[in-house]
Amino acid sequence: MSADEQQARIDTLSGELKIAHLTIDKLKIELSYLRRMQYGRSSEKLDHAGQMELMDCALAPVPAANDAGASHVTPIAGRKKDTGKTRPGRRELPAHLPRQTVVHNPEGGCNCVACGKGLRVIGQDVSEVLEYEPGNFLVIRHVRPKLACGNCHSIAQAPAPKRPVERALAGAGLMTHVLVSKYADHTPLYRQSQIFARDGVELAVSTLTDIVAAAAWLLTPLAQAMGRYVRSGSKIHGDDTPIRVLGGARNKAKTGRLWVYVRDDRAGGDTAPAAVWFQYSADRKGEHPRRHLRDFEGILQADAFSGYNRLFEDGRIVEAACWSHARRKFYDIHEQQHKLAGTLAHEALQRIAAIFAIEADIQGQTPEERSRQRRRRTRPILEELQRWMSATLVQVSAKSPMATAIGYSMSNWRALTRFVDDGRMEAHNNIAERALRGVAIGRKNYLHLGSDSGGERAAVIYSLLSTAKLNGLNPRAYLRHVLERIAEHPSNRIDELLPWVVAEQLQQSPEPVRRAA
Repeated sequence: MSADEQQARIDTLSGELKIAHLTIDKLKIELSYLRRMQYGRSSEKLDHAGQMELMDCALAPVPAANDAGASHVTPIAGRKKDTGKTRPGRRELPAHLPRQTVVHNPEGGCNCVACGKGLRVIGQDVSEVLEYEPGNFLVIRHVRPKLACGNCHSIAQAPAPKRPVERALAGAGLMTHVLVSKYADHTPLYRQSQIFARDGVELAVSTLTDIVAAAAWLLTPLAQAMGRYVRSGSKIHGDDTPIRVLGGARNKAKTGRLWVYVRDDRAGGDTAPAAVWFQYSADRKGEHPRRHLRDFEGILQADAFSGYNRLFEDGRIVEAACWSHARRKFYDIHEQQHKLAGTLAHEALQRIAAIFAIEADIQGQTPEERSRQRRRRTRPILEELQRWMSATLVQVSAKSPMATAIGYSMSNWRALTRFVDDGRMEAHNNIAERALRGVAIGRKNYLHLGSDSGGERAAVIYSLLSTAKLNGLNPRAYLRHVLERIAEHPSNRIDELLPWVVAEQLQQSPEPVRRAA
C-alpha cells in the first residue's frame, strides 16, 4: 500500500471514529435524560403541608398502611378514636426507605400465661420509627402480635418499645446524627435539612430544631452530673468564648457567652477521668462564674478576667494564671514586626519557650516530682525573666504594645508563678482553650444561636460530646448509647451513663442491637 493510500485510509478511519464518538455521546445524553425522568417519578418530594411532624408528641405513632393488623389497633384510653381522616401535616414515612421489622412477642411465648393453653394470633399493633444509620435512612417496624387464648379468651401482647421521646417518630439513631452533625461536625440544621432532602426525606429545619430541643431536655440531668463531677475535683481549668445570639434589643443579635470548666489532671499523673462542663449566659458578668463555682473549693486555672476576682477573695478558690495568655501578647507584637529575630518581643518569646520546654519534660509525673523539678529548673528562669521585664519596661514607651504586654505579666506575676510550688497546677490553661475549639469552629458555620434557650441546649450537648472525646470515645456511639437508655434510666443513678462508666460496654457492643428480647 502506497503512502497516499495509507493516508487516505487513516483519514477514512478518523472520520468514522468521530461519527462513532458523536453517536455514543448522543446515546449517553438520551440515557441520562430517561434515567432522570424515571427517578423523578419514583421520588416525588412531599408537599409542604404533608411534611412529617417527628416531634409532635400529641400524635400517636403512624401504623403501617399496608399492614392488615393496623385496623385492629386498640385505642388508648382517654384518646379520641381515629376517624380515619387525614390530618394536616401527618403522613406516612417514605415508602422507598428500606424496612427492618422487629417482632416483640409477649412473655410466655405461644402459651397463655393465665391457663397454659396455646395462643393464636388475632391481630397486631404496628408502629414505625424513622431511624438513621451513618450513610442511609431506614425505618424500624416494631410489630407486636396480639395473641388470644381459645380456652379462657385472655389476650397477650408485648409492651410497646420505649423511645427517647414518647410517641416521636425520630429514633435514637436519627437524634444522634442530628446532634453530632451540628455540634461535632459543625453542620447547621438548614444544611442538614438539604442533605436529607437529597435522600428523599423531607425534614424541615423546625423539625430538626425540635429534635435538638427534645434531646437536650433528656440529656440535661447527665450534663448536670458532669458538672458535679468537675466541681468535685481539686483543680478546674476555666475559660469562656463569645457566641452570637438572636433576640437582643430591638430584634438585633446580641453576644452571649459559653463558659467551659474542665477537670483534667492527667498531666500531673492523676488517673481520674477527664470531663468538660459547659454553661451558657446571656452576658459576661462576673456573677455567672460565681454561680457556676459556688460549691467548688480548690484551684481555678484561668486568664486574668476581672470577673473571676471575687472568687479569690475568701481564699476558698486559688488563682492560677496562664502563661499562654501572657505569651500571646508578645507573639502579636512579634507578628506585627514580621517575626524579625533579635527584637524585644522575640527575646520574650524565647524566654517563655524555656518554661514550656520544662513543662513538656515533666508532663505525666507526680505533683511532688513536678514541684521539685520546677523549683530547680523553672524558678531561675522566672527570676531572670522578671528582672529582664523590669529593665525593659523602663526602656519602652509607656503606651507602646510592648509596655502593655509586660504590664500584663507583671501585674499577674503572683498568679503566673504559683505553679512552681504546686505540682497540681499547670503553667498554662491550654486544656480549657482546646475544649473551646469546637465552639469556635461551629460558630463560623451556624453563625448564631436562635435564642438563650438555644445556648443552654448547646451547653448540654457540647458537655457530653467534649467529655466523650476527651475520654477517647466515639461521640456518635456514646450519644446513641445514652439516648437509647436515658428515658428509662433511674434519675438517682444517672452517673452510670457517664462516658468513662459506659466505655467498656461501648467496646463490647460497637454496633447497636436491633433484635428485641
